[in-house]
Amino acid sequence: MRDADVAIVGAGAAGLSLAYRIARTASARRPSVILLEPPPGPLRPPSRTWCFWEPGPGPFDAVLTAVWQRLRLHTPEGRAVETGIAPLRYKMIRSDDFEAFVARELTHSGRVRRLEATVETVDGIAGGAEIRARAPDGRPLTLRARWVFDSRPLGSLPAARTTLLQHFHGWFVRAARPVFTPDRVDLMDFRVPQPRHGLAFGYVLPTGPREALVEYTEFSGEVLSRPDYEAALHRYTHRVLELGPFEVTSTETGVIPMTDAPFARRTAPSVFRIGAAGGATRPSTGYTFAAVQRQTRAVAAALVSGRHPLPPPAHSARSRAMDAVLLRALDSGRIDGAEVFSRLFTEVPAERLLRFLDGRTRLLEDLSVGVRTPVLPMLRSALELPRLPRRPFPAP
Repeated sequence: MRDADVAIVGAGAAGLSLAYRIARTASARRPSVILLEPPPGPLRPPSRTWCFWEPGPGPFDAVLTAVWQRLRLHTPEGRAVETGIAPLRYKMIRSDDFEAFVARELTHSGRVRRLEATVETVDGIAGGAEIRARAPDGRPLTLRARWVFDSRPLGSLPAARTTLLQHFHGWFVRAARPVFTPDRVDLMDFRVPQPRHGLAFGYVLPTGPREALVEYTEFSGEVLSRPDYEAALHRYTHRVLELGPFEVTSTETGVIPMTDAPFARRTAPSVFRIGAAGGATRPSTGYTFAAVQRQTRAVAAALVSGRHPLPPPAHSARSRAMDAVLLRALDSGRIDGAEVFSRLFTEVPAERLLRFLDGRTRLLEDLSVGVRTPVLPMLRSALELPRLPRRPFPAP
């Protein structure tokens, strides 16, 4: 006997998005759903900020923290490149606001049952899958569903030829005077010291004339210590941005794997991975939220229509191949990452570049972007990839 048609394991961006999209379906064939989320503690993801771009209005506009249509990049030499991205909009949403929004939708729909439990195993069985978990009081729980979608972080990353880490630390700041331009994002500010392999940049998301999220980000092989992040942010906010007096109201820290590893989207006939665990993170940028929305929208549509709900690849084979070359070129030190991204933002229309970074460009558009990178180092990296072994990399 089944407890539900669908079980969703994990209540981060992917799990909540899938539950939301199923709950919003008006069809009479809408499946019953159990959403399993860990009780408060270390297994729950910390509060975080997600950014993405899309044309025009979207389903989560009511709870966005901010929206921008102008981006700016600072080259290592200090030159500012500013551009509009219409018809796209760059959007920021806080995870706490997103969770509250989805919770209201799920309560209103009445079709999704939320359950606090620590999931221990998910196994395929005849005609579905079985989940073994523990309730907050330690009692064992066993649940069965026709389909299970598992969004829990992986214990270790799949073997890859190249794996870099996008790691960052940010301050939500409130300045003593108006120092930010609320209608413009500083997407990449390369006026910071660069690592030997990879790249580093500042990132400024203003939410008012005196308020912003200011982050220091690196693409490299190892994370920094907390004092090193704090020192980098202190140097950036004081010496580069010259913000003057300000207070830090909260912080956020994260590590996002950037890897050319293949991610399994299916672990048993009725068990699937979604979100970052299912390959939704774009290897070359670390952006995940928009791909999660595409992935969960497709899964929900398949469930309602009675089709097989295997999640589609979050990114095309061509996009993944280009990302593999870029990661190898960065990791080998053949290219200067800050110089490459500066050149792309200078020479490629911003709207096209953002579509390229989201895997939404056609072949000729991809080629027009590719020729603006260092062709020989990139070609050498591409020719080298087939000979490189895939090695495991511990999850951050």
